[in-house]
Amino acid sequence: MVRVRYAPSPTGMPHVGNIRTALFNWVFARGSGGKFIVRIEDTDRNRYVPGSEEDILASIQWLGLDYDEGPIVGGPFAPYHQSERTHIYQEIAHRLVDEGKAYKCFCTPEILDAMRKEQEARKQPTGYDRRCRRLSKDEVKAHEGDPYVVRFAMPLEGVTQYNDGIHGLIEFRNILVDDFVMLKSDGYPTYHLANVVDDHLMEITHVIRGDEWISSMPRHVQLYAALGWEPPKLNHVPLLMGPDGSKLSKRHGAVQFSDFIQQGYLSDAMFNFLALCGWSPGDEREIMSREEIIRDFSLDRISTNPFVFHHDKLKWMNGQYIKRLPIDEFVEAAVPFLRKAGIVAEENLDYARKVIPLEQEKVKLLSELPELLSFFFTDRIAMDEAAAKKWQGMPHIGQMLDALIRSYTDLERFEPEEIERVTRDTIAWLGVPNGHVIHPVRLALSGRTTGPGLFEMIAALGKERTVARLEQAKRSLL
Repeated sequence: MVRVRYAPSPTGMPHVGNIRTALFNWVFARGSGGKFIVRIEDTDRNRYVPGSEEDILASIQWLGLDYDEGPIVGGPFAPYHQSERTHIYQEIAHRLVDEGKAYKCFCTPEILDAMRKEQEARKQPTGYDRRCRRLSKDEVKAHEGDPYVVRFAMPLEGVTQYNDGIHGLIEFRNILVDDFVMLKSDGYPTYHLANVVDDHLMEITHVIRGDEWISSMPRHVQLYAALGWEPPKLNHVPLLMGPDGSKLSKRHGAVQFSDFIQQGYLSDAMFNFLALCGWSPGDEREIMSREEIIRDFSLDRISTNPFVFHHDKLKWMNGQYIKRLPIDEFVEAAVPFLRKAGIVAEENLDYARKVIPLEQEKVKLLSELPELLSFFFTDRIAMDEAAAKKWQGMPHIGQMLDALIRSYTDLERFEPEEIERVTRDTIAWLGVPNGHVIHPVRLALSGRTTGPGLFEMIAALGKERTVARLEQAKRSLL
């Protein structure tokens, strides 16, 4: 059975690329009838950021990535935590020391700093020079009681090879790979040891992670060999890049996953877009359901090249998903953003439910709605100055306003069809082009030159607000 894991470190809010990796693992598991496991790699206590684990779990939950097992039997699954498994890593690290495949390193931070400076002065590559690997048993015994780390003894000759599931054959010269730290002086393992041990004990069959971990491949493959374990199938997915070709960062726009949620992206749209960030279904499809993605996903269709993350394309896709929402679902998704902006409360919620659907066809982000709909929730309209100047003093404006005020007031059914009928009657009576009525009326009612369909907008405003705003417009346009 396929078993994959998502193994984030709680050292900050999750990056969109990190969540993309989780999605690839989840989709692969679901498509193959396998298991998706979440493991929090929290052994780097110096970099631990309070609240980041909660944000990570909330992000994958929002995206719909459920996981299949955890350390607690019964009830909702909890993720595994490496900090609760330190005794396992310590036992294995010391076993390798006893077997001569690892060694204790007593070099202090001061010694390591001096070593690095000397190497730089000689214009040599910097790295640990393996001096403690050459200590005799008596020299090691002389350090008894001193702080130490455990380093893995990398082979000094030959190459380490691995057939990556995405990139093909990868190899590194062993002499160029340092004797990496497996166990730190505080007793916590490094990523390299804990990752390998847990992937083996949790019977992970496929590792799907970012390209930035390719350089760790020889360490992990050699550690598997030293422990006599078969490594899982490694698959390194391309990094997400900005349009300028550099690694995706804040200067390109939102990168923390929570930012996308706060901006009003829909979960299904985000899922669709992230699935296509480096993977292709093999055709021109862009809008794909979760079921289609799960059915068609395969590791051999993941690109080997970095993928450019286009915020504009994501925004377009989100707009497509918003258009397809049933009206009641769109309204429910929108209301929290209007509440947060302070323009919707319990007393005007029914009114809000009438006006929200007017922007469904055009809005790209739910966070845009407070600004787009704000004119519905105020008693005084601030008109676009340039547009107001265009219509001020035009001969027909006064007659138009008076006629529409009378017509709208007399309407028994204040609905779009009736509003359009009497408005067009007024246009015909005035003998002016359609735009000479529709545009200044929109300006009078919303203060803007663009917006929802005029007649639907007037119906949503209601008779009282509409007439009051037309009366108010007399003071601005005449």
